[in-house]
Amino acid sequence: MGSTPAWYSPEVATPIPPKFYTQDAEFPTEMTLRPVGVVHSPHKERHGTPRQAVLHAKPELRSTEETVLELFPDVLTPHATEDLEGFEMLWVLSWMHLNHGWNNKVAVPGFKKKGLLSTRAPHRPNPIALSAVRLLRVEGLRLVVERTDLLDGTPILDIKPYVPYSDAFPDAKAGWVDERGKTPGN
Repeated sequence: MGSTPAWYSPEVATPIPPKFYTQDAEFPTEMTLRPVGVVHSPHKERHGTPRQAVLHAKPELRSTEETVLELFPDVLTPHATEDLEGFEMLWVLSWMHLNHGWNNKVAVPGFKKKGLLSTRAPHRPNPIALSAVRLLRVEGLRLVVERTDLLDGTPILDIKPYVPYSDAFPDAKAGWVDERGKTPGN
């Protein structure tokens, strides 16, 4: 081993006591979220909006698949969108602000009612949406994407890059959804 550095003083350098973050913090009973942006989507109403972002909208209901995710400059700067250009897909977390109330059992077309948490029903205790969208281009604080399932005016909570090695599990079982096939009709 090496010798003790000249600057070392046992009176000054005392061990740092251990921290018990998970034990010392109180469990939150409420949380405040701040939108980081807003969705500008061709979807103006629920009718005709895809149930999942990966599905195409009906062409007669929407002429374009492009959507703009506008990020707020009072929250983020253009530095936040640097390095996104190389990503093909993004996760968008948003707040489904038009949904109120929920049921523990929900109707699924073609099936008997299912437990809420086994579905992607939009009506939930915390109406958070998770959408995988295709990134077309970055224009500063505007992200142009396609294939969204989000209504125009939806608040954006966060955006994260889609990383295939950790986000894709093509052989994962999908419970009752496997019964009707991988890509149900819209």
